[in-house]
Amino acid sequence: MIDCPDRKGLVVAIVNFLVQRYDVNILNADQHQNAELGLFFMRVEFSTEDAGCDEAGFRAAFGPIARQFDMNWRIEFADVAQIVALFVSQHLHCLVDLLDRHQNGEFQCKLALVVSNHERARALAEFHGVPFHSMPVTPETKAEVGARQLGLLAEHGVDLVVLARYMQVLPREFVEAYPQRIINVHHSFLPAFTGARPYHAAFAHGVKLIGATSHYVTEVLDEGPIIEQDVARVSQSDQLPSLIQKGRNLERLVLSRAVQWHLEHRILTYANKTVIFA
Repeated sequence: MIDCPDRKGLVVAIVNFLVQRYDVNILNADQHQNAELGLFFMRVEFSTEDAGCDEAGFRAAFGPIARQFDMNWRIEFADVAQIVALFVSQHLHCLVDLLDRHQNGEFQCKLALVVSNHERARALAEFHGVPFHSMPVTPETKAEVGARQLGLLAEHGVDLVVLARYMQVLPREFVEAYPQRIINVHHSFLPAFTGARPYHAAFAHGVKLIGATSHYVTEVLDEGPIIEQDVARVSQSDQLPSLIQKGRNLERLVLSRAVQWHLEHRILTYANKTVIFA
């Protein structure tokens, strides 16, 4: 994954390096240019039989080219499973969907734990064989609980935190510890209807489309880089319960897609935006 100032010769330099240095087979290559900001983005998926293609060796070999073109870049290995923690409150529909997809092999990762400020998810987590940790939160204990949660994530070596309708604002220290590694699902089509009761606000405004949004978490509530969104049509026949049900179906979809793309290293962030590579 690469982002850098756009200029001639980038693709040739990258491909020539991969082929000449590691004799790779390029499986997929996708690129994007942002003309307004003058930026270039690229994702290259490749295979090689070169036993010397480890992370340290690759970084040393590719370093001169990266410096020449002022690249921000990273290399990921498909056989390294990320470790994931799921956070949830009382609404379990997204958690059910994620656990089911993992069990069916859609997510190539290790689910290390489920964390909740309520007990409702315990039986579900235990049914799927995922350790469950109950951590009730009050305004007085929020900082203490956040510190305990961070310790638990560090203990398990967690790479990605997924907020599957976890209805708590994370402490700043928590967000800073996992930059671009906390994915949230918000039950509206952001930036419309932020806050805790967006379905009620949407119903009150008589909207004709209802949406859901998955995004990375930042210090500013509901304003992190958007990963995926989807919408469904509603009408005057939809009362609040049916509107909420349609929205929950969307929440499942946009969150699962975001998690899948993150695990497959298909997301690149810049300027509070994302590039999603095919």
